[in-house]
Amino acid sequence: MMRVNIILFVKDQEISTHFYEKVFLKKPTLNVPGMTEFEISKHCVLGLMPEKGIKNILKDKIHDPEESSGISRCELYLTIENPELYIRNAVEAGGELISPYQKRNWGDNAGYVKDSDGHIIAFAKRI
Repeated sequence: MMRVNIILFVKDQEISTHFYEKVFLKKPTLNVPGMTEFEISKHCVLGLMPEKGIKNILKDKIHDPEESSGISRCELYLTIENPELYIRNAVEAGGELISPYQKRNWGDNAGYVKDSDGHIIAFAKRI
């Protein structure tokens, strides 16, 4: 595998781009109409695609993402060096803290935030 692209469908690409810029403390590596990308590690990219964009690509082969906007359907779990900083950045950028940073029974410390589209982001550190 050369690279993993995780693409979140978002209601408003500009709003989501600003949110993730503040969370990751960096500018996107790509930001064009229809796609924003953030390199979150050497082999992993987080993409932001407008809900309308994926619907235009896949047509009637998928459920219309605009009808389920705001419903959490997956979790972005990021294992990083300073999770509390990223949690703070996310909350200051408008995200909602949904579970505080704490020891978890699977061996990590982790905290959970929800972005404006309902995506769940976990910031974690192995202990």
